[in-house]
Amino acid sequence: MRRIAVCLLVLATLSAVAQDNNLSPKQKKQGWTLLFNGKDTTGWKGAFLDHFPAQGWSIHDGIIEVLPAEGKESVNGGDIVTRALYSDFELLVDFRLTEGANSGIKYFVDPNQPVPANPRSALGLEFQVLDDVHHPDAKLGRNGNRTIGSLYDLIPAAANKKVNPTGEWNHARIVSKGSHVEHWLNGKKVLSYERGSQAFNDLIAISKYKDLPGFGLVQAGRILLQDHGNRVAFKNIYIRKL
Repeated sequence: MRRIAVCLLVLATLSAVAQDNNLSPKQKKQGWTLLFNGKDTTGWKGAFLDHFPAQGWSIHDGIIEVLPAEGKESVNGGDIVTRALYSDFELLVDFRLTEGANSGIKYFVDPNQPVPANPRSALGLEFQVLDDVHHPDAKLGRNGNRTIGSLYDLIPAAANKKVNPTGEWNHARIVSKGSHVEHWLNGKKVLSYERGSQAFNDLIAISKYKDLPGFGLVQAGRILLQDHGNRVAFKNIYIRKL
């Protein structure tokens, strides 16, 4: 009887372990929904397409993955975006980098504003996804504002951020409520800011976005996973409206 009890306890423990791309009853009650179901492209499309890209992305083993294209941005599949728009939200994403990889999780993506000279890449505020050790972008920009977890080209992530090694999973969390936005990396808040504030506008004015009126100020936008030509995997993409 004791052995049976132990076995039942082990089974109960295993069943309680969170499964990838799966919401628990508690999470559903809290308002979480899946942005990626781990099986197909439901809910996603190319940034400026009415369908999902025919190449450049792969779905396997419960992950959605950008395929390499010699490090050239959006020349293969291009960025992918949610079909739905979001304003106040909390977003969770697990991501795994390969050595020297670059990507990003963008939000408040304006469906009508492509990246200049790159019609398959869309503009939005960006949680930087980068191998800081091996990718040269980590040393560009100002004060580390292009490193992992940063608001790309605007605000650097905290210097004491916790980053898991290349090849291991990292966890991104983005919270946007009203004008207030936070970036979290592996359970630690690494920056916060106010959209539309004077400080925000001043940062825009000295960034690569300075010639884009209204950048980052749309009331609702898409969530985007970036194709930067490097292999990067994503899973457990959850969102809830706040």
